[in-house]
Amino acid sequence: MINDAFTGALLMIETKVEAHCTTLTINRPERRNALTTLMYQTLEKGLQKAQADPHCHAVILTGTHDCFTAGNDLSEFQGHRSMVDSPALSFLRTLASVDVPVIAAVEGHAIGIGVTLLQHCDFIYAGATARFSMPFVSLGLCPEGGSSTMLAKAVGPRRAAEWLLLGKPFSATEACDSGFITAVAPAGQALQQAQATADALGRLPAEALRISKKMLREPAHAELMATFDYERLVFTERLKSDEAQAAFQRFFERKPL
Repeated sequence: MINDAFTGALLMIETKVEAHCTTLTINRPERRNALTTLMYQTLEKGLQKAQADPHCHAVILTGTHDCFTAGNDLSEFQGHRSMVDSPALSFLRTLASVDVPVIAAVEGHAIGIGVTLLQHCDFIYAGATARFSMPFVSLGLCPEGGSSTMLAKAVGPRRAAEWLLLGKPFSATEACDSGFITAVAPAGQALQQAQATADALGRLPAEALRISKKMLREPAHAELMATFDYERLVFTERLKSDEAQAAFQRFFERKPL
């Protein structure tokens, strides 16, 4: 049964290694690429393998079927009353710590952790029709993925309040204008731009590339790890709250599994 589950997760995260690039593709279209525990673990292993490969110059994260990811599969939160066993957080820690550059290609919807994980990518290309949202508060939850400190630094406190407190959706153009993403691509061409960047990185000296990324990351790294710990404690309490459980119930009542 466990082996079957891991096999399913491998199918839902497609891994392609070619030339100097590893591409990890979220492939669960029937659930809008919502992420499960095993999918997080598979993504993390993909990052770890890329980090261990001295010939890997870049990792591309993307999604299939015109959707990046709808975020965490909420069915794994419903009825959750114990401490978070968080493969999602382990994946985020790894994503924020690898020295190999990470490029995100976003089409369609990026929701929840599908947005916060982007904070830890080095390059982000979004199709012109991409839409982003972080509806944590409306679900009775709180910011995660380092967003409680990183987002305001990246886009300013007023815009961070709109996106995190109001949960206001925003477009690819708004994301780019705020500095949250690298560039807007024509609809359907985000992956093409990500691959072009991966090709450019592949022509650079690998050790110098990784050392330079580490130098850029290091000054704020300890603060980010502490933020992850703080958010984990608060998010755990929110998951156990009546507000969150009622929000999950309403979600599933109006949207059949």
